[in-house]
Amino acid sequence: MAVSLIKRNGARQEFSVFKVKRLLNEVCKGYPLNAAKPLDNLDEYLKDGMTTTDFFTALMMNVLSLTSIEEPEWKNAAGRMKMLALHKTVTLERGGNKGKSPYDYVKFLEFAEKNGIYSEVISQKYTKAEIEQAAGFINPEFDFVYDYAGANLLQKRYLCEFGDKIVELPQEMFLSIALLIEQSEDKKTRLDKVKDTYEKLANRKISLGTPLLMNLRRPNGNLSSCFITAMDDTRESIFYVIDQVSSISKFGGGVGVNISRVRAKGSRIKGIKNSSGGVIPWIRILNDTAVAVNQQGKRKGAVTVSLDMWHLDIEDFLELRTENGDQRMKAYDLFPQVVVPDLFMKKVEAGEDWLMVDPHEVRTKYNIELANLWGKEFEDAYNQLYFDASFGRLELYKFYPAKELLKKIMRSQVETGMPYIAFKDTLNRYNPNKHDGVIVGTNLCTESHSNVRPSVIADDELVDGKVVRSASGGLVHVCNLVSINLANIDIDRELEGVCETSVRLLDNAIDFTKVPVLEGQEHNKRYRTIGVGAMGLADLLARENVPYTSSADYVDEVFEKMAIYNISASIKLAKERGVFGAYEGSDWSKGVILGHGELWFEQNSKHFDKWRQIFAELKQYGIRNSQIAAIAPNTSSSLIQGCSASVLPVYSKFFVETHGKGSIPNCPPFIRDKFWFYQENRSISQKTVVEIMSRINKWIDTGISIELMYNLNRNIRAADIYETIMTAWKKDIKTLYYTRTIQKDGSSLEKSECVSCAG
Repeated sequence: MAVSLIKRNGARQEFSVFKVKRLLNEVCKGYPLNAAKPLDNLDEYLKDGMTTTDFFTALMMNVLSLTSIEEPEWKNAAGRMKMLALHKTVTLERGGNKGKSPYDYVKFLEFAEKNGIYSEVISQKYTKAEIEQAAGFINPEFDFVYDYAGANLLQKRYLCEFGDKIVELPQEMFLSIALLIEQSEDKKTRLDKVKDTYEKLANRKISLGTPLLMNLRRPNGNLSSCFITAMDDTRESIFYVIDQVSSISKFGGGVGVNISRVRAKGSRIKGIKNSSGGVIPWIRILNDTAVAVNQQGKRKGAVTVSLDMWHLDIEDFLELRTENGDQRMKAYDLFPQVVVPDLFMKKVEAGEDWLMVDPHEVRTKYNIELANLWGKEFEDAYNQLYFDASFGRLELYKFYPAKELLKKIMRSQVETGMPYIAFKDTLNRYNPNKHDGVIVGTNLCTESHSNVRPSVIADDELVDGKVVRSASGGLVHVCNLVSINLANIDIDRELEGVCETSVRLLDNAIDFTKVPVLEGQEHNKRYRTIGVGAMGLADLLARENVPYTSSADYVDEVFEKMAIYNISASIKLAKERGVFGAYEGSDWSKGVILGHGELWFEQNSKHFDKWRQIFAELKQYGIRNSQIAAIAPNTSSSLIQGCSASVLPVYSKFFVETHGKGSIPNCPPFIRDKFWFYQENRSISQKTVVEIMSRINKWIDTGISIELMYNLNRNIRAADIYETIMTAWKKDIKTLYYTRTIQKDGSSLEKSECVSCAG
């Protein structure tokens, strides 16, 4: 029976199997695949009277469905088809000619700026001749490196639309980003840097954080991924922070809020006993704010709320997301985080009681702000409170076995995946800016942190007949992120250049990003915090025939090299542009790197000759960025990059992502030839994972999003979880992120992440 298809213009066209074979040969080129295989069941999805678009989609999904561990490249062939469909659609939208390259960057830029799709920065900063030269950098072949999942996500989330149709192609996006990121470079060399940045982005060696990838070329877009703020114990400060959270969320940022200064339930207000409702009512308002002010329509706002372990409301805090108990005390859309001092962990080990107090009473009676203390200062203050409480000298306090409190944390983690854990003393010991403040908690995905402090809110006053409330002195942590795709680079030949580009582009972004809150702008000036991270570690190890469980020494070597290259790049920028605002008095200014002096590197590094040079250059030039490295979870962007997420083992060697429009099979990039070198996280002791994370952690000046996974089918006991947490603390791990459990039926807790960090 003859079959005909309906073209876009409504005309009928006889189906040609020859054309289909030619298409399949094209998308399978270079892969060890039988290009005719998708035709074996052609009758199942070829119907007379189908549109050519519907047939192409059905063929593409059939190609995708053939993906297996034995033939993983079918997902890449389907990705090429997805991109071909985009090329055709955009060509038709632009009135181009079929069969020719859809790329005409100069013409597209004019269209994008004229219609408000892009800001007008590129045409303002570059001459027409420079734009034409840059247009020549575009390599359309880079469009065909994506597998289906990557091509699908790139088109769905990141490419610009006009109306409801995509009008931007991937290489236009990457070139525009490169032009914008390098806009302030020396005009004599900036096009060379534009080309360098474009090629590393387009060839998937560097992955930008979602705000940079999504917003840089759009008008008034926020470029920063991570924010952290803190509440003071006043109504004015609390509502000011709620407004900060809404502003940050509006522009697509994820935010951490430390709430430890807020008085506990039952505390006095204006001297009246039992007046305070504690932190939970305020947390619930933050919860509703996160829902009401979403991340640019992409998903609801993402907020983590942190509370110190000494706070009297900590028990209620640990129940925020559990199903049992009073629903009026719940906040299911927030991500709780506990801030844990060393002293708590010592008392857990010793089997001693832990004291919980009201910060308002401590502040009133002792003139001490506990939330600002860490290390010996905290221990001295705490021990005095412990002594006084033992004799009944405090009004509000509670003693509770420290080990039982840790068990409550563990129980909540198994049930809900949270709370996250921030080891406060470790965070601050390695804080290079300890001369200028304190780290009170972390960002949403726990990899980024620095000094924050609440703003001082002045009383209302009349200015020109209007009531004005001013805020001053506050600092809101801000960080821009990229990740280096270890799966796609040669460590010995390419890593140094990729690190240098990563540091430069992030530092450049600081100077033209519009931070949603003024306190974040001040933070950028003082610290110039950036976060160069990594993804695809599991793929790099598999490629190099290194099992994850035996990778500690190899990983140590790779991340030491990254630290050398990143720090050297920032020192080079300081030589050209100057140091960060709070440099004087910082660890860097004292010749301390990653928490250590030169002698430590001499004793612990195989590359001391390079470190010696870094110490000498640091002394001479200083450093541009106070914090440089942070490893985010990058779950979403790793799909675009075609690699495993972050630095953890793969979750599965083969998995199927199911959503409303179907299922997308996926597997790691080197699975065909390196099957046995991919080890699944669910089958690895988490103490082994923590050991490998500790090797990376040595060379990371902020943090790592460490997701722990416990497979309940492997006779996991509470003692195993306890020992993993204790091991992490003892090995100077700064934070622990999400806890995932694999249930007896094979299901696992679903993880919801901030789009900014996940990207």
